[in-house]
Amino acid sequence: MNDPKILETLGFDPNEMAAGVDEAGRGPLAGPVMAASVILDPKRPIKGLADSKKLSEKKREYLYSQIIEKAVSYCVAQATIEEIDELNILQATMLAMQRAVDGLSVIPTRVWVDGNRLPKLKVPAVAVIKGDSLIDCISAASILAKVSRDKWCTEIDQVYPHYGFAVHKGYGTAVHMKALQEHGATPYHRRSFAPVAKVLKQM
Repeated sequence: MNDPKILETLGFDPNEMAAGVDEAGRGPLAGPVMAASVILDPKRPIKGLADSKKLSEKKREYLYSQIIEKAVSYCVAQATIEEIDELNILQATMLAMQRAVDGLSVIPTRVWVDGNRLPKLKVPAVAVIKGDSLIDCISAASILAKVSRDKWCTEIDQVYPHYGFAVHKGYGTAVHMKALQEHGATPYHRRSFAPVAKVLKQM
């Protein structure tokens, strides 16, 4: 992580007060899309940062607590289910990212965003494809977003246990699709997503 040659190519300065931004929950059929922004402290390094998808749940939760403890500033934000259905998932994701950056207690000198699109921000920003595997502050943001989104799924699973949210995290698995067919959509399902819209038409 933070390969000096790659970072030099990108123009990344490890001593700059930069924020990393990433999201979680673009693909699922239910729930908000989460985004996080993190400004890491170079004097308090965190070992083991990586793309959240490549880490075990236990490792993610450990790193989550480390990031919360050691970061200069962080913020987790979301775009609601209603905003996803009204705007579309891409624009809702950009909105969540914008909120995450705006929620930082420290204004970053630059923002590094995972992916190939940038939200509307008040500070300079750079989009980096697979940035969550290249830049530590983006990795940290991906972990905060993923753990926060998974916690939401676990909480909703207690309200709607027959859907299996704690296991599939809202993705359109066979178990989830079967539950949708049998029980219909919950208030937390994204009506604009085709599999959900299809089930609603049939009911």
